[in-house]
Parts: sequence; C-alpha cells; structure tokens
Amino acid sequence: MSNSTKSLLTRRIQVAGKQIPADLVIKGGTIVNVFTGELMEGDIAIVDGYIAGIGSYEGKRTADASGKWIIPGLIDGHVHIESSMLTPKEFAKVVLQHGVTAVVTDPHEIGSVAGVEGIKYMLERSRDLAVDIYVMLPSCVPATKFESCAARLEAADLSPLYADPMVLGLAEVMDFPALAGPDTGMLDKLAGALDQGKRIDGHAAGIAREDLNIFRAAGIRTDHECVHAEEAKQRLDLGLYLMIREGTAAKDLEALLPAVTAKNARRCLFVTDDKLIDDLLEEGSVDHNIRLAIRRGLDPITAIQMATLNTAECFGLQDRGAIGPGYRADLVLLDDLNSLSISQVFKQGECVVDNGGLVTGAFTENTAAEVQSSIAESCRLANVENGDLSIPLESGYCNVIGIIPNSIVTRHLKEQVQVQNGCFAPSVQQDLLKLAVVERHNRTGNIGLGIVKGFQFSKGAIAASVAHDSHNIIAAGVSDLELLTAIRHIEAMNGGLTVVSGDKILASLPLPVAGLLSEQGYEQVYAEMKQLYAALREIGAPDHFNPFLTLSFLALPVIPALKLTDRGLFDFASYSHIGIEVID
Repeated sequence: MSNSTKSLLTRRIQVAGKQIPADLVIKGGTIVNVFTGELMEGDIAIVDGYIAGIGSYEGKRTADASGKWIIPGLIDGHVHIESSMLTPKEFAKVVLQHGVTAVVTDPHEIGSVAGVEGIKYMLERSRDLAVDIYVMLPSCVPATKFESCAARLEAADLSPLYADPMVLGLAEVMDFPALAGPDTGMLDKLAGALDQGKRIDGHAAGIAREDLNIFRAAGIRTDHECVHAEEAKQRLDLGLYLMIREGTAAKDLEALLPAVTAKNARRCLFVTDDKLIDDLLEEGSVDHNIRLAIRRGLDPITAIQMATLNTAECFGLQDRGAIGPGYRADLVLLDDLNSLSISQVFKQGECVVDNGGLVTGAFTENTAAEVQSSIAESCRLANVENGDLSIPLESGYCNVIGIIPNSIVTRHLKEQVQVQNGCFAPSVQQDLLKLAVVERHNRTGNIGLGIVKGFQFSKGAIAASVAHDSHNIIAAGVSDLELLTAIRHIEAMNGGLTVVSGDKILASLPLPVAGLLSEQGYEQVYAEMKQLYAALREIGAPDHFNPFLTLSFLALPVIPALKLTDRGLFDFASYSHIGIEVID
C-alpha cells in the first residue's frame, strides 16, 4: 500500500467516523439506492472525490439538494465515440450534460483506419477528462476477410495496450466463423485478454441459440446485438449480460424490454452503440434509454440501476455505479425521477454541470499533440471515373439491399430493375438507387457496386468516409454523375460527409481525423450536421430515419442480411459474396 493510498484511506475513515469534516456534504436530497431498489434519506459526506458516509454530517462546504433526487453517475456500457464524429473531449462535454460520468468505448472504427496508432490517439485524448473513458480493445480488425481494411490488429499488437489502466478488455467479438473455427489468431486474442484478467465483449448478431454456447464457452460475457425478446432471453439463460441498445440507427429497447424481469434485471444494462451528435444533444445518451424504459413501464429505480450499478459490475468498476461509502462521488441531482430531469452533475465531488450547462473549468484546454499524418491523411483513392460506376445487367432481376428504417439490419430483396444500354438505371419511381463502396486506404481501385431500396431520394447523392467497419467511402445516389461528384468531394476533404445535387455540393462536414472525427467543438459540428439535414430534405430524403447513419452500416458484412463491401455484394446468410443479378 502506497503512502498516498494510506493517507487517502485515513482521511476517508476519519470523515466517515466524524473525526474531521468532509470536503463537501450534500444535504436534503432523496437518494436512489441501487443496491436495494429503495429510496433513502441522509447527508452524503464527500472527501477527496469519494463518498465517506451517508447519515448526518458536517463539511467545509454544503450543497442543498432539497426537493431533488440523487442518483449515481450514469455509465454507457458500449459506445464507439467515433460515431459521434467528435474527439473524446468534445464527446465527453456532451454526454456529461446528460448525467453520464463514465463510458466503455471500443475504438474499433479508428483502429480499422489507423491501427495501433489510432487506438493510442483515442487513449491519449481520453485522459484526465471529466468523464471516465474506459477502452475495450478492438478484437476484429479487419472485421472479416470480405472487405479491404487499412489495418490488421493481431494479439501481439493488442497485448502491450492492456497495461494501460483505461483498458478493460477485448471488445465485441464479431467474426463468428473465426470464433467457431476456432481460428488460431482469434484464440490468441481471447487468451491474451483472459490471461491478463481482462473482460471480453460479444457481438452475436443473427446467431442461433445453440451457437451462443460458443460465445460463452470462449469467455465472452456480453452481447448487444439482440433485436427481439426471445433472443434476449436466450442470452440471459446462458449467463451473458444483456446490453439493451438504443442508438441513432439501432433502436432495440422497446423490443427487448419485455424480456427484463424482476429476477433477471441485474444482468441487464443500457448502451447506445451509437449516437450522432444531434441525437446526443437533443435526446441524450443512456439517460434517454432510462426515460424510454420508464415510459414503457419499467420501474424507475430498476432502470437507473441498469445504467449504473449493473454496468459497473459487468466491467469490474468496483468504485462507481452506486451511492455508498467507498464509492466515487459521481452523482446526478434530478428535479424529477420519472423524466430524469437533470439539475446538477457532480464528478468526484465537484459540480461540473449546473442548470443545464457545463460549469466553467470542468474541462481544461486541450494540450494534446498534433494528429499524426498517418491518421490525418487517410483518404488515398485510386482514380475513379464515371465508367467505373456502371453495373452491367442482362435480365435485370437483381438482389437488392432493402433498408429497414432505424435498424442496422437490412432485407435481402429480389426485384426487377430498370436496364438502359445494358446497365442498371436508378429509378426514383421504384426508389432504387445505386450504391457504391470505394476503397480509400491503399489505392487498390476496388469499387463494390450494388442496388439499394429505401432512401427515397428524388435527386442527388450522399457520400461518407464513415462506413462500418473498414470505413471505405460509401455513396448512394440517383445518377453516376452525382455519385462521382460526392465521392470526389469526400476525397478532396480528406474524409467527411456530403450531400450533392447535380454537380453542386449542397452541404458538407469535414472529418479530417482518420476520415471519422472532426477537431471542431461540438457546437460547430452540430451546426454543420443541421446543414447536412437541410440538404437531405432538399434531395427528398425522409426524416423518420437518419440516412447518413443508415448509409454507414450498409457496408457492414457481419450484420444481416445483405450488405456491400468494396469487393462486392455480401450475403450474410451464406457468408459470401454474391452477384447483383439473381441466378436461378
């Protein structure tokens, strides 16, 4: 035991025993006890950022919580910060205002683009913030062998990173064939995490009940890919933690909530996985999950427990997730329990959010070094010409990707499409657009082409360098000219999002860090996203789902049913590439 630890323990014990005054005492509030599921009264005595006692205490400072409900700081159990398009610091500023004092993130996205250097970038920029950011190391870079990825992370690459106290384990294992094989490389990653006492997250999208045994036998403890209550119960039955996801693209909470009971709720937790900046600001993070669950009939204390203590216990965070002696003083004061109306947020005993805004000084100035060129210069395309986007057809009876609004799962459709001059012709009337995935990391010249239904554009095209998981450039549009204009503009910006009409750029959001993140403040990123949404309306896009987030998941082959990589159309059912035209 170090002298500093001994000194801190001494002070904590002395405050608990009322031998010395606390640094801060919060008085008058009603405490939500997530240990017992009950409400509790008492002063909260805080010293050195930790709770020393609950009862009757005096301190150097007091905070009046009369009429307030006091809950533990919220924890998001699975999020990819990159999906917010914000740096870790700007992301933390946003979620802290929603009562989130800790997150568990998987830097899979930047790891796929920039490898170990990308992970180190996220680790360094996540330190010493008013939100504790914990990392699960990417397990599947590349996610599969069916797409071109910039990086490859093996067990030997990940092993040194486990020494960082911010690293909790191995992130979502999504390559099921490699797991079930078992593949030697995957075994090395699993064993590497387990040998160091680390945790392993799962990703069991579309996995049959019997195959779930493989996940649990491999030491995998969680899954966030359930889409209906039966799947949720299967995971709970086998001892997996059930992560209930409610994000921008994947909204699973209402479908999964019927699986949560008084007997199994302690094995359930809330995650976002993931949210764009506008939804984070306007709806919130896991605080939104809690509100939605309460509106759907879940007991408020159980819902809060699922976003605090359950998550902390799942990841072995022993000193947070509850209000009690020995726990960090990460607290949220509410004006109302059911609506989760946030009045103040305390991080380690210091008020960091008050009256709906960040307290001055909650975040220090950024002194991080400049972004390395290997991360900043990430759009390296071979020359793309108009003819490269043609889809030759014979019969015109084609496999089509069918969008499901607000879901990352797609439908495998088979439809008769228009053919002109021997090639596919997009049709606004049929809502059939051309989809392209252009390799952007190593100038391979790979271009995957397909047909997508559901965007409802009346004109124009959209494109992005955010395309899970390998993050090649993905574009959807009504004409080859507009597709090419959008793709070239993404290349010129060195990454980002854009909306075009004809040869005109209607709106753009540059993402110069690995083609994934903006270095601007969250307010500016939010403003530019709003301009993108206005441009989407101009080309006829619907507003009941987010076209950019939907687009970004159309290249993810580990999610059912039909996707597109830079190597072609991918069928999840056969786990292989297939042709665009249907072969009888």
